[in-house]
Order: sequence, then C-alpha cells, then structure tokens
Amino acid sequence: MAEEFLATEMDTAVRVVHLASSLCVKVQDKLRLPSSANGHVKSKDDDSPVTVADWGVQAIVSWVLAQAFGGQNLSIVAEEDSESLSKAESLGLLGAVSSAVNEALSEASKYGLPKPDKPLETTEILEAIGRCSSVGGPKGRHWVLDPVDGTLGFVRGDQYAVALALIENGKVLLGVLGCPNYPVKKECLSNGCNNQSGAAGSVTKGCVMYAKRGSGEAWMQPLTPGGYPESATILKVSSVDDPVLATVCEPVERANSNHLFTAGLTNSMGVRKQPMRVYSMVKYAAIACGDAEVFMKFAQSSYKEKIWDHAAGVVIVEEAGGVVTDAGGRNLDFSKGVYLEGLDRGIIACSGQVLHEKIIGAVYASWESSSL
Repeated sequence: MAEEFLATEMDTAVRVVHLASSLCVKVQDKLRLPSSANGHVKSKDDDSPVTVADWGVQAIVSWVLAQAFGGQNLSIVAEEDSESLSKAESLGLLGAVSSAVNEALSEASKYGLPKPDKPLETTEILEAIGRCSSVGGPKGRHWVLDPVDGTLGFVRGDQYAVALALIENGKVLLGVLGCPNYPVKKECLSNGCNNQSGAAGSVTKGCVMYAKRGSGEAWMQPLTPGGYPESATILKVSSVDDPVLATVCEPVERANSNHLFTAGLTNSMGVRKQPMRVYSMVKYAAIACGDAEVFMKFAQSSYKEKIWDHAAGVVIVEEAGGVVTDAGGRNLDFSKGVYLEGLDRGIIACSGQVLHEKIIGAVYASWESSSL
C-alpha cells in the first residue's frame, strides 16, 4: 500500500514540475522584453531576486498537491512567502503572478493534472503560497520545494531548475528537477546556446528528471506536454573515474562558494579541464546525465545550506549511480529542518565511488593549507 501511495506521489510530482516548468518558460520569455522585466522581478531582504515565476510555481505546486493529497495535513517547506506579495505596493506584481498561475493551470489537463473550475482568485493564490510555511524536521512527511532554483540565472536567461522533493522522517524519498534550459549539447551548459529547436523542429533543450529512493533508476522526460512516462529515458552517471579526465561543476556566484579553494583542489588532483560554472541544481542534473563528473561547493563559513537547494538533486544523482556527501564523506542530513546542519566543510557530488574517494582524500590533504 505504501508503495502504491508513493507511486501516486511520484506521478503527481513529475507532472506538477512539468507544468510549473512551462510557466517558467513563459515568464522567462517575458523577462527578455524591456517593457515587462521591471514589473516581474523584486529584490528580497538579502538582495537576491525573486520573480513572478518563483511565486507562480510555488502557488501551482501547492494548489496541485493540496488537490491530490488534501490540504489539511499537507506539509510543504518552500523558499518563498506571501508577505511581500500581499503588500499594497505589490498589487501589480500580484496581478502578474495571478495571470501566470491561471494561464498555466488552464493547461493542467495536458499534463494529466486537475484544473480549477474557474480561475483562482488572488486570495486563493496567496493562500496557496502561504501554505508552504512548514519548517520540516525529523518526523513526518514534508514536501520540499525550490520554485526557481538559481533565480539569478533565470533572470539572466541562463540555467535554473524547478526542484521538488519528498522527505519522510528525515530521508529523501523522491526528487524531481525541471530544467527548462538544459541543453541536448553539453557545451551549451556553460557557453549558452540560443537555438531552441534543431533539425525538423527537434527540441534541443528542456527536460524533467526524476528518481525514487531505492529504485536504482533515474529518468529524464522531454519538456513537452504528454508522453509521460512513455517518452522517458533512463539516466546513468559517467564512468570516468580519473580526475584528469573529469569535468567539474561549481556555482557561478562567488558570494556563497569559495572558488579559490576549489581551484587549488582541482589543480592538486590534476584536473585539466576548466570548471563548468552553472547556476542552480542543474549541476546535479549534469552529473546524473553523465555530462559532468564532479560538483563541489565549499561555502563561506557564514553561509548555511538549505535543504531545498539539494534534496531533489541528491536523490537523482544517487539513483543514477552517483555519490553525494559532505566533505568529510558523510551523507547529507535532511532531518534538522530548513538547513543542512552539521555539514562538514562543503558538499561533494560525484559520478562514482572511486572518484569520490579520490576527491575526499584530496580535500583532507588540501584543507590545512587553505584559508577557510
């Protein structure tokens, strides 16, 4: 019975992330128009951007999960809140969110999801966003959502991800990543490629990746309505286990990652390729797909990693055959609430155990001479 229930949750999660990704594509297209960009982006208290897509995705995922599983005991841990969107000066922004949400939900049936009988009122949208106020913890089931992971990449027309995971009693049960700009060609990950379709109209970017804990399988679905799960293909990590041949991913922004230490570490291991700097959990996606072998992040000591930035990506990489731990080789702990507490120095995701052990060894060797 529990297996059937989880199958239902997996199915709903993949479909809602697919729908949410379609909203993001439309909003990102609008951001490229100078006339609408300013009205679709707002700065949060930490000066990071939040957009119509962040709130819109959170509203859609919350509403669909409540329809599927009931709203009364639904626990959702998510990045955004509805407070700033509720203020009088945000009326225009709220209108844009409302339009994006209702436009997306009107097409929900294409993705095998229920759609509302009539367009949602702004009060219902604010309620859906505000429902995502759980703080998680060691007991119970918690959905974990990052509506637009890598908002800066999203605003710049670059990589971003819609990330949804389900945690039970501190363990990640399933993860889904919507990657609307993920390219078919690996070189487009860091260089950017503008063409969206190739020969005969074939899609050259956009997918949803997903995995269920313990299945030993991770899957990729094209970002087109219908065809799920028939169009899905299985994901497998790269077989490269020599650091010299490895492609290393790291965050684009220096604010929450120590590029200098990573550069010294990769140099000491003999890595020849330049690091691939990519926004968001797309770094996990690149490892699961076999397009990269390593993702390392060593944050500044004042920065605390949040569970929604990692939960979905971790389970997808692991079920595709990869390994994810902190820099001490311990599994990430998703049972402590919103933050990944007790993290040893940083996070290392690898395509396999052999490469992972080499990196862990190199970290210990390099750490004493670093300034972290």
